[in-house]
Amino acid sequence: MKNTFYQSFWRTHFYAALFITPLLISLTLSGIGFLFYTNVENQLYDKYFFGESGKTEVQSIDEAVKLAEESYAGYKTNKIIELEEPYNTRLTMKNADGKEKYVFLDDHNQIIGGQDAGYTFANIMRNVHSSLFIGGTVVNYLVELAACWAIFLMFSGIYMTFKAKLLKKTKQTNKRQKSRKFHALIGTIITIPMLVIIFTGLPWSAFMGKYIYQASQDHPSFGTPLLQQQPPTSDVSEIPWATRQETPPTSDSGHAAHHGMANMGFVANPNQLSVEKLQHEIDAMNISKPYAIIYPTSEDGVYTVAKSSNTGVTGLDVSPYDETTMYFDQYSGKYIDKVGYEDYGILAKWFTWGIPLHEGHLFGWPNKLINLLVCLAFLVVIVWGFRTWLLRKKQGMLSAPPKISQKVSIPFIIFMIILGILMPLFGLSLIAVVLVEIIINLVSKNKLAKKEVN
Repeated sequence: MKNTFYQSFWRTHFYAALFITPLLISLTLSGIGFLFYTNVENQLYDKYFFGESGKTEVQSIDEAVKLAEESYAGYKTNKIIELEEPYNTRLTMKNADGKEKYVFLDDHNQIIGGQDAGYTFANIMRNVHSSLFIGGTVVNYLVELAACWAIFLMFSGIYMTFKAKLLKKTKQTNKRQKSRKFHALIGTIITIPMLVIIFTGLPWSAFMGKYIYQASQDHPSFGTPLLQQQPPTSDVSEIPWATRQETPPTSDSGHAAHHGMANMGFVANPNQLSVEKLQHEIDAMNISKPYAIIYPTSEDGVYTVAKSSNTGVTGLDVSPYDETTMYFDQYSGKYIDKVGYEDYGILAKWFTWGIPLHEGHLFGWPNKLINLLVCLAFLVVIVWGFRTWLLRKKQGMLSAPPKISQKVSIPFIIFMIILGILMPLFGLSLIAVVLVEIIINLVSKNKLAKKEVN
């Protein structure tokens, strides 16, 4: 029975790696692409980011928004992103179908051009990384499942490495043993940084991410402050009495942005303060760029001015310490309140640091370099694991680790249950694996019984 625990890990490790390797390669390569999205986009879109329209006439930001909406019929501006020099201003626009466009303005607030948001380099890499650019619940769950099983591969690999003393120096080793030892060595070195990368990415996952987000919302002192969950309202008394009872037009709600801020189409309101005047208020408060201005989404909604550490927008990310969400009355422009990093609960603070660490921009190029080396080493581990299998594989056979004749060890079952509780989607997949294993055993026994009868 003493080898049952090891054999259980080995067999499960083998099959898990065999089935999720294609997904792990896709996640790793797209992750590497996203690490350098700012560098790539600065080159690809230099005309939009840093170019000039060629027009010398200066127009207001509100005139620019109006012109952009006329130029791109059916699209409404829901966000204005003011970036530091030398970046140009960016408008985020959305139509009734939820499709987005980015429109860039030069120093004179003249339009330089527009992009289809879904096909920018950053968004392509992000969509491949999170949903294989296919999307849908099943695919999103599949990607998350691969990440969960990768965690199991790390833990089981560490256990087998030290249990079998694979890192111990030996004199006579064949090619397969050398390959196995190299696979174990690199895997051991990158286990901790790889686990950090995986765990800091889980908040954006489809299944587990939903529960993490919900926990953050349900416990404001531990997660997201209540003010950020329930933003203040504007003073509707500033709307003229004659028009106050009119029903304002509605717009598509879209998807929630980072930290629960609504990223929705704005409500056209003739009494609303102009963005130009709002920017005067922002400048008076010495709020430095970069920041995003999000339009109100209802009659009593507020202007939201946000500085975030994990926007995924080139030129917009700030230090976690500088992350702030500010609210301004949409009629008077009066500053109402704000939520800063210091107001976050421990869970929200962890994500504020963890997500930019995962994305590779928490502490500049060293962060990118470390993440890149870990990702490349992970690819090496995958390749060498595959090579080790090929070296032991017999022609025409799968050559999986031997099936355990005894019952699976209790420690192994306990370990898998703990992982299943910590990662519910992983736990559900384990139930599926057990059911498949039972069916295979029943079919095998049935075939064997028929042979004996014949």
